[in-house]
Parts: sequence; structure tokens; C-alpha cells
Amino acid sequence: MINAAPDTKRRALGKGLDSLLPRVQAAPAPTKADTEGGKPLEIPLDQLDRNPFQTRSHMNEEQIVELAASIKANGVVQPVLVRPLANGRFQLIAGERRWRASELAGKTTIPAILRQVSDEQAMEITIVENLQRADLNAMEQARAFERLSREFHMTQEQMAVRTGKDRATVANFLRLLKLPASVQARVEAGELSFGHARTLLSFEHSEEMEKAAQRIVALSLSVRQTESYVQGLIHPERAGKKEAKPEPPVDPNIRAVQERLQRALGLKVHIEDHDGRGKVIIEYARLEDFDGLLEQLAAE
Repeated sequence: MINAAPDTKRRALGKGLDSLLPRVQAAPAPTKADTEGGKPLEIPLDQLDRNPFQTRSHMNEEQIVELAASIKANGVVQPVLVRPLANGRFQLIAGERRWRASELAGKTTIPAILRQVSDEQAMEITIVENLQRADLNAMEQARAFERLSREFHMTQEQMAVRTGKDRATVANFLRLLKLPASVQARVEAGELSFGHARTLLSFEHSEEMEKAAQRIVALSLSVRQTESYVQGLIHPERAGKKEAKPEPPVDPNIRAVQERLQRALGLKVHIEDHDGRGKVIIEYARLEDFDGLLEQLAAE
């Protein structure tokens, strides 16, 4: 039993959008002057441009349709964040799903809060918001960190501070970019988890990674089984005679919930379900992971 209290100095995930968003002092508005107190304005959808720093490459179309139905019935509950452009138009900072769903719902305007931010701030806000919502798959997160490094020359330590991640976590995501394109595609498709992908980096050659990835998917190997399988290939002298056996088939709904929890918590999650009864097992390897889990579960 772990009897350690969470480190009170541990950074929370992200530092909140408010701390990243300076208020507009004199921003143009689509109709009237900026409203008092940062209240949202109704901006025509045809005056809004997509966020060029969007880090999410895949969106669930079914969720967009569901959100559109909700917007049609109740309107947009949470305003999007935009910044004014020199040409009089507006650029989306956060809220692309709300924007797309509003168009699908037949709306002509959308409530928006104006902020004056730089390109770097706009990209940082986009990444932080998506990380906080756990909407990015592992490869999307890796490419987002790579853009911060390449376009804004941030170090891994700076990226960790900006996003509330550990520096080692940022480094592990960036290492995923060394995977061959075919393996990266499997990660994006949800066939391989972050743990699977990180284990495959133990190989030196792309061909070995691709071959092992095919085997892992075909046998539905868990991360732990994958680690044993990979080590057996790298160090055959240590491997036993028996190959890793595939786990029993997992209900697609249970698997989807497992993956959703893993993205949200950043930890390995296993759900055992037997006709509606069962248990949820959350694995952690370090005390820091346990502290982070406790912070998320105990958050108000």
C-alpha cells in the first residue's frame, strides 16, 4: 500500500487557458465595439478562418453530428476563442469542433471571445487545450511538440513547463517520430498504443519495427506481452520456448473505453467486465505517475 502524499509543488496539467490569453485592449469587432468584461460576441461564421496551428488531424464525425444536434436545440454553450486579423477577419484559436458543428447545424454566427495573441501563443493555447481534453492521439501529440521545437525553438524543458508535462514524457513523445510511417499510421488508427510504440523503438531498424508491429496487432498483444516479445527478438538467448499468447478477445466497447481512459490518464488501463460487473485496473510505474493520477481523480 502506498502511503505517500502527492507533491504539492507538482505542476498541474497545463497552466490554464486564462494565463495564456492576454485580453484585447483594442480589438476590431464584427458589429459593435468589444463588449465589456470580455463577454462573447456573435461573429459570422463566414468571417472566421481555421486555426493553422491545429494539432488534431482526426475528428470523430459522429461526435460532430451529435454536437450539431445539441447546438441546433440549445445553441453553443461555450464560446470559441478567436483572435482578430489585420484584414478584418478572425482566426480560430480554440473550438474547431464547435465551429464545424455550428455550420452543420445551419447557424450563421457563433459566440466568440476575442484575444490578441501571437502565433506562438495561439499554437501553445491550441496544444494545451487539446492536451487537457485528452483529444490527441500519441502521434498528434508528438507532432505538436515537434512543431513547438521546430517553429518556436523551444527546448524539451520549455515545452514541459508550458504544457505541464514531465520533460521525460515530452522526450518520449518526440521519439515516436523515429517510427516508420506505417507504424505511425497504426498508432494513429488506434491499433497500437503509446506503450506499444515506445517498446518498438527498442529495435534499431525500421524493418524490424514494421514486422514486429504486424505481429503485435495480429496477436492482439498487450504492452507487457509486447515488451517480452520484443526483448525475446533482441535477446533470443534469453527467450523461452513459448511465444506470447494472444489475450482473450476484448469487447470493442470495452476496448474503446480502455483507450479513452488511457488517453485521459496517460497510464495503462485494463477493464475486466463480466456481464456488467468487473473492475478497472490502472497501472503506474513511478510515484510521480501515482501523484498525477491522484490529482486528476481528486480534482473538484
